[in-house]
Amino acid sequence: MAAAVRAAAVALLSVAVLCGAGLRRSQAIGVNWGTQLSHPLPASTVVRLLRDNGFDKVKLFDAEDAILGALRGSGIQVMVGIPNDMLADLAGGGKAAEDWVAKNVSGHVRDGVDIRYVAVGNEPFLETFNGTYLKTTFPAMQNIQAALVKAGLADKVKVTVPLNADVYQSPTGKPSDGDFRADIHGLMLTIVQFLASTGAPFVANVYPFISLYADPNFPLDYAFFQGSSSPVVDGGVTYQNTFDANHDTLVAALRRNGFGNVSVVVGEVGWPTDGDASANLDYARRFNQGFLTHIASGQGTPLRPGPVDAYLFSLIDEDRKSIQPGNFERHWGIFNYDGTPKYALSLAGGNGSTLKPARGVRYLEKRWCVLKPSADLADQKVGDSVSYACGLADCTALGYRTSCGGLDAKGNVSYAFNSYYQTMDQDARACDFKGLATTTSVDPTAGTCRFIVEIDVGGAAAISSARGVAGGVASVLAALVLMSSMLL
Repeated sequence: MAAAVRAAAVALLSVAVLCGAGLRRSQAIGVNWGTQLSHPLPASTVVRLLRDNGFDKVKLFDAEDAILGALRGSGIQVMVGIPNDMLADLAGGGKAAEDWVAKNVSGHVRDGVDIRYVAVGNEPFLETFNGTYLKTTFPAMQNIQAALVKAGLADKVKVTVPLNADVYQSPTGKPSDGDFRADIHGLMLTIVQFLASTGAPFVANVYPFISLYADPNFPLDYAFFQGSSSPVVDGGVTYQNTFDANHDTLVAALRRNGFGNVSVVVGEVGWPTDGDASANLDYARRFNQGFLTHIASGQGTPLRPGPVDAYLFSLIDEDRKSIQPGNFERHWGIFNYDGTPKYALSLAGGNGSTLKPARGVRYLEKRWCVLKPSADLADQKVGDSVSYACGLADCTALGYRTSCGGLDAKGNVSYAFNSYYQTMDQDARACDFKGLATTTSVDPTAGTCRFIVEIDVGGAAAISSARGVAGGVASVLAALVLMSSMLL
């Protein structure tokens, strides 16, 4: 009898816990965890950061064992990603998909990682990719789905593909006229049919910042959530912000093609804090807090009332990301490189505590690399050294109306030198630059321009020559901006 009573009590407690968890998750916000950093925080530190701040969902761009291992037993729901460069192999045959699922899903699920989605590719239909992944994305999705079925995981883990908002559009600018892009219309319907048949969501990445970045005439207040001087009137609906309008353009496209019941997940949404005049802390806080408050209300959008399932972009700044789209690409994080919050942000929509920093972070010594006071800026060696430093490190905070835009010419050079020095783990040889540089224990930080001290990741974190080549190509623009400012 006592055993029966205990069993009943345990069952009742389990139901209560599950109900509580369900309530918590229904109001939760997810976040994208990117890993293109020269000095990443330990995975265990990041998972603790997620938990400390109440994130219940995380979206990954790859399946890294260390990260998935750190998520074991965390209670955090996971969307694990497959990079675009793997799509061809996975589309080629079922064996590759089965091997991938066995290694990156089945084993981790058995170990207690709560994997809910596999994201096959990342924005593979971007027009800038020139059709590279049009023939491989859907076959890869089918093969991953078949592998999940074979592994007995298809009921728990759903297959989807995160798509940029450029896969749908409205010819009139009104959300109700939304439809899928003409050149991929048939393919999109095939994929949406697949999502509908498997119970998977349509994952869309929505970026009001990009609209502003691409169009200097874009009404600034329409990007935020406090009302607009240029709303879009669509029949009996008035859209006061671009997020709702963009989201409902997709909903209308789904309805138009007979898939009005397919759920929508916002895979990426956010605002960068540096690298462009419109990428700053004030706008980022304004947008992200406005978005969080908006979805916390539970009202949804005009065409989809109710809770919005979304993942903020992104968790932490990534200093190794390509800046081909713009210098802002390395500055989407709500946290700095070291896990410190960039600004006060309440994930509960203004009704809860603000972001908490990562705990237990270890730094290198408080030492910086700067230009020698005696150095001559007219010396060709200065320009060459800056180009070299910015080719291997991150100089995207330098430029017009960026966080370091107020530095003078010598300050620009010192910033470039220090960025390289920190990237190379403060190796003494990395602060020479043909005799032009010296180290200092006095923090050169000036105003909004922060001269960082890098994270201590245990040594040997200096980037490889391969990374350097990629970073060099990506940083040419930043170097050119820096050189032009030196001549002023």
